[in-house]
Amino acid sequence: MSQYFEIHPQNPQKRLILQAVDVLRAGGVIAYPTDSAYALGCCLGEKKAVERIKRLRELDDKHNFTLVCADLSALSVYAKVDNREFRMLKNTTPGPYTYILNATSEVPRLLLHPKRRSIGLRVPDHVLTHALLAELGAPIMSVTLQLPGDALPMNDPELIRDRIGKQLDLIIDGGACPMDPTTVVDLRGEVPEILREGRGDPSAFGV
Repeated sequence: MSQYFEIHPQNPQKRLILQAVDVLRAGGVIAYPTDSAYALGCCLGEKKAVERIKRLRELDDKHNFTLVCADLSALSVYAKVDNREFRMLKNTTPGPYTYILNATSEVPRLLLHPKRRSIGLRVPDHVLTHALLAELGAPIMSVTLQLPGDALPMNDPELIRDRIGKQLDLIIDGGACPMDPTTVVDLRGEVPEILREGRGDPSAFGV
């Protein structure tokens, strides 16, 4: 059974954040709250943790994984961003958006789309998530916690514990959060393409 931390969403307890980061650095898989549902996360480059998440979500190699970043400076390390893309990113971060961008060589190969060499990146608007990122000092590799067969993502940490607690190393209870996934926008073409409409407003990209 996983560990279960109750962490205040607006005033996260430093001691518990440090313990959660220790779990990540040890190669663990965590469930944690964001500004758009709960997510599954692990550290970059942790192949066994990534494989555990893929099995849990029943994902194939074509799935675009997301790097949850603290800010735009962190995001630009992992993605190739031109001036046009940067302006759109600046206008919509932090927020419930996932951006599909061309990856740099800093992204581990196991996280890349095998043909497009793309990666999903996002900067959430959530105090607890940012506390984790600040202590970790690196992005969290994440996917929305939406289990196979479910119509919506999960947002109840106690239900997460009941359903998949044995398959996780840590569940962070930060209270309920929205049940909508992020809006996914592909910024690699000449015109932004909305791949999934979620909590973020698509009109922010002129589409």
